[in-house]
Amino acid sequence: MHSSRREFLTIMGVGALAASGLGTLVRPARAAGTVTVLNWQGYGTDEKWAIEAFTKKTGIEVINDYYNAESEMLTKIRTNPGTYDVVVVNSARTQQALAEDLLEAVDFSTIPNADGLLAKLKDHPNFTVDGKHYGVPWVWGMNALAIRDGKPKPDSYAALADAAYKGKVGLFDDAVTAVAIGALMTGQNMNDPKDLKPIGDWLKALKPNVKTIWTSEDQWNKAFSANEFDLSVYWSGASVRSQRNFKLPLEFVVPKEGAVGWLDTLAIPASSENKENAAAFIGYMIDPEFYFEWATKVGAPASANAAAMDKLPADDLNRKVHDPKYLDSMTLMAPLPDDRREAFNNLWQEVKASYAG
Repeated sequence: MHSSRREFLTIMGVGALAASGLGTLVRPARAAGTVTVLNWQGYGTDEKWAIEAFTKKTGIEVINDYYNAESEMLTKIRTNPGTYDVVVVNSARTQQALAEDLLEAVDFSTIPNADGLLAKLKDHPNFTVDGKHYGVPWVWGMNALAIRDGKPKPDSYAALADAAYKGKVGLFDDAVTAVAIGALMTGQNMNDPKDLKPIGDWLKALKPNVKTIWTSEDQWNKAFSANEFDLSVYWSGASVRSQRNFKLPLEFVVPKEGAVGWLDTLAIPASSENKENAAAFIGYMIDPEFYFEWATKVGAPASANAAAMDKLPADDLNRKVHDPKYLDSMTLMAPLPDDRREAFNNLWQEVKASYAG
């Protein structure tokens, strides 16, 4: 789970799920009128009002089960064949699921509301193989920059090293994000950088400017309110909440190098026994009517359905921040092998030690 998504669930008031008793889903006998969904708790698919509306419309009962880590999600699909009909999959994990033949190819002609999906997301190689799609793009977000109102709008991550921001920069305490930005600034593929040394050197050079290394949205809001920093790496959805809920004077900026992006998909397990019901539920999840309610009543990431985003008011911050034009330069996070993740973590620890020294 990407950190911004975890923070989104925290902000929405969703606590950690009690794991006991959910290793194997205990469920009623399967019926033609059910669809079983596997997702993070409190992440759209289990909204009570939404489930009730879907059931009223289709007669299909929705059963929810949850995971607390993406590795657990894969384990649940693998060890409970025939149990799940819809699963929320981070697109960076799709290839791993496909390697185990866990997912069914999606026929978009069977998915209601699919016509509005953004082509750049619908056909992304993270979950498209040989012309077949193994997920329906659902919601997305970005990591880029936030700048205090009244300060020059940066057009590059190079601003993080600008002497004008000495002691006024905030960085997200996340190795993958830090390395990704460093890779973009050293001309490398952020998902597969070949040389970590120049990335480390670039990050270490930020030392005079770095004031705060933050770990949570709440910490960011408090530090920004206290004027600890003026420029920071930040999350797109969080920037909307910071402005909307706390009236913080900031603007979210996507530099010319592009944003570090994530995308969640709605996929159908190959072992699903209710694929038609799964298609109906997925269609409801990308329905502009559902998204409008979710985004305005609860708070939601950006929809991959252009028609859903267009339903928001023209001046809606979520719509402004997640302008589809940013997809042209955004790079989605890709699968990260354990050895590479360890290397990124080691580099980030080294960089942070240099800041403290």
